[in-house]
Amino acid sequence: MNQLLRALTVVLLAFALVGCATIKNAVGSKGQKLDPWESWNRKVFSFNEKVDENVLKPVATAYSEVVPSTVRKGIGNFFGNIGDAWSTVNLFLQGRFKSGLEQGMRVAVNSTFGILGLFDVASEAGLEKNSQDLGKTFGRWGMGTGAYIVWPILGPSSVRDSLALPFDLQASPAVVFDHGKEKVGVTILNAINTRANFLRAGEMLEDIALDKYTFYRDAYLQRRGSFDDDDEVEVLVPASPASAAAPAAPAAPASAPTVSKPTEPASAAAK
Repeated sequence: MNQLLRALTVVLLAFALVGCATIKNAVGSKGQKLDPWESWNRKVFSFNEKVDENVLKPVATAYSEVVPSTVRKGIGNFFGNIGDAWSTVNLFLQGRFKSGLEQGMRVAVNSTFGILGLFDVASEAGLEKNSQDLGKTFGRWGMGTGAYIVWPILGPSSVRDSLALPFDLQASPAVVFDHGKEKVGVTILNAINTRANFLRAGEMLEDIALDKYTFYRDAYLQRRGSFDDDDEVEVLVPASPASAAAPAAPAAPASAPTVSKPTEPASAAAK
């Protein structure tokens, strides 16, 4: 609870210092104004790539060879069910009560008939996933994405999503466990399981992306810079060839959500 209060204090101070009007920057055709810290971001991106290449990817590869795909899918469903509960909260915060009720029903169905979410019974019943987080809620409230940021380990983000990050982390799958070691273990398992499920997508990106940094940045900003409430659509950044080609990934460290529907690169799942 103390951590949550500290996080809330940070968010409120940030709003006071920055203000929504300041964060809502105009966007150039190539997104320059949304990436003012590109030099630093590229260094962090390179660091994250090395961590993935030398640690996460080898571990995920070994994990995928040992753990059957059905088990990995069940683990992903379990973690996804916890994420759906947080999505329900955010849908209500966005004022999207019908969608919030549907998402809440999805959690209830999967938590009971799906055995704590190990099986995605709700999707078969027509209750589709609607992934949301506090960053998207801030966007629904009128806050622009802000400048693009790449965080060590956590990966791509923005000013808006960084302000929401402390709350989103509090609502991560580790929230269901009380002890520190268990929380760390669950967080690591979630990262490895997610990365294992996107090994092939990552290999495909290696072949098609000339500049991986630009590819991931444009795809992230396109996906995170839009929202929908079934009645209206707002796109805060322009589409780009890179973002249009990006493969789908689950909703995020960080992964993922939305209209027309822009897709998310595999790197977002790997963060």
